[in-house]
Amino acid sequence: MKNLKVHIDDHSGFCFGVVYAIEMAEDILDEEGHLYCLGDIVHNDEEVNRLTKKGLRIINHDELQGLSNEKVLIRAHGEPPATYKLAIQNNLTLIDASCPVVLKLQNRIKNSYDKEEAIYIYGKKGHAEVVGLMGQTQNKAVVFQDISELDLQTLPKKLTLYSQTTKSTNSFYEINQVLKENGIEVNTNDTICRQVSNRDKELKAFALNYDKIVFVSGTKSSNGKVLYQVCKDKNPNTYFVPNPDQIDPSWFDENDTVGICGATSTPMWLMEEVKNKLLTL
Repeated sequence: MKNLKVHIDDHSGFCFGVVYAIEMAEDILDEEGHLYCLGDIVHNDEEVNRLTKKGLRIINHDELQGLSNEKVLIRAHGEPPATYKLAIQNNLTLIDASCPVVLKLQNRIKNSYDKEEAIYIYGKKGHAEVVGLMGQTQNKAVVFQDISELDLQTLPKKLTLYSQTTKSTNSFYEINQVLKENGIEVNTNDTICRQVSNRDKELKAFALNYDKIVFVSGTKSSNGKVLYQVCKDKNPNTYFVPNPDQIDPSWFDENDTVGICGATSTPMWLMEEVKNKLLTL
C-alpha cells in the first residue's frame, strides 16, 4: 500500500448549466424510460454511458431530421434557430436545457445582428455552443480562436466583440486590447461565465497544495483540456485520466498527497471513483 492522502477539489464538478440539463433528463427518464438528446448531453463519456443505460438516446442533427412525435433534449450548449424550426415541422417536443448564460448570449448576438453590427466571436470553430451563436447571425459572424487568425489591417474600423462562455477571461481582454491598439473601435461584450472562468484561478492554487494532481475529464471536453494545462503549468506532476482504469500506480510514491480535480463536465461521482481507486494502491 502506498498510503496516499487523497482530496477532491471542492470547486470541481459540473457547472450549474450541466447540472440543470442532467436533472431534466433524469426526471423524464424516470417517468418515461427513454429520451432523445441532440448531441452528447455533456462532454464526458462516463456520464453519457451512465445516462444511456437509463434510456438516453444520443442523436445527431441528421438523425433529428427523420425524427417525429418525440421528446428531444436540447443540452446546455444551446442550439441555433434552425433546430427549433425543424422541431415544429416534425412535431417534436423540445426539452430545452440550454444554459441561461448561453441563452442570454444568444439574445445579445441576435440583437447585434439585427442592428447590422460587424460581429466577431472569440471561440472554438465547430463547438456546439458556437454553432448556436452563429445561427443567430445566419452564420455571418466571424469566429476565431486566436488573434493571429485575423488580418488586423483589413478588419472593420468598428466591430462588436463577443466570446464563447467558456473561454479564458485574460485572453479575451488581451484580444480586446490588441484590437484597440490597432485603431479599431470595439464594442466589447464580456460574455464569459464566471463560474467556469474562476475555476482557472482556483485550480492554480489547488495544484500547488499537493505532491501529485489527478485531473479527471472526458477527452472531448475543451474546458477539460484548458484546465488540465492550468494544473500542469503549476504542478508538473499532473496526470490526465478519463476514468479510474487509466491510473498508473507508478505515478505515485509512498505517502504522497494527491489532489483530484476536473472539468465543468466531470461528474463528482467519477472523481469519487478515482479517489477510491487511489486509496487501494
